[in-house]
Amino acid sequence: MVQKLQTLQETPSQTAGPFVHIGMVPTYAGLSGIYDLEIGAATFVDGAIGEIVEISGTIADGSGALLRDAMFESWQADANGLFPGQDGADPKFSGWARVCADPESGKWTLRTIKPGRSVNRDGRQQAPHIAIWIVARGVNVGLQSRIYFEDEDNDSDPVLSRIEHKHRIDTLIAKKTGDGTYSFDIRLQGDDETVFFDM
Repeated sequence: MVQKLQTLQETPSQTAGPFVHIGMVPTYAGLSGIYDLEIGAATFVDGAIGEIVEISGTIADGSGALLRDAMFESWQADANGLFPGQDGADPKFSGWARVCADPESGKWTLRTIKPGRSVNRDGRQQAPHIAIWIVARGVNVGLQSRIYFEDEDNDSDPVLSRIEHKHRIDTLIAKKTGDGTYSFDIRLQGDDETVFFDM
């Protein structure tokens, strides 16, 4: 016999923080000794191919208040535009990291290899970018976005070209601040809200 749908109750949702750190980055949460090295602490090991870059920024809510308990995961291609598991991908590069905001300053830093251009199944190239998934207090469903680079040619990127409000593309561009360093702030709401994707 099929159960009537009206008898099912929706499971209540809750935000990711602050307990997300206990399960995903326990050392950061003060629970030492669980892992020798925090899972997702680095995207590469010594000997990885490519330019090492550091991207730093903050995550703010609609009022401009910094989310000091925010965390995001990043996924990206290696310096040659290949993802782990693809033929020829750099074996010293995982392409994945977990990044936490500093609980005092709210600043986060991702140290990684600058990605190369990846190729879609239809042959179109994507501009070098890093995909991110953001969780924090007040965020019921993780937010998907991307980080592109100011010093790369982003004009023909198939994802950026689909953004209807062109002035908002700038919210996805990391600004070059020095040799191998970039700045990228994430705004969850408001006039400068970062572009988020429904994926």
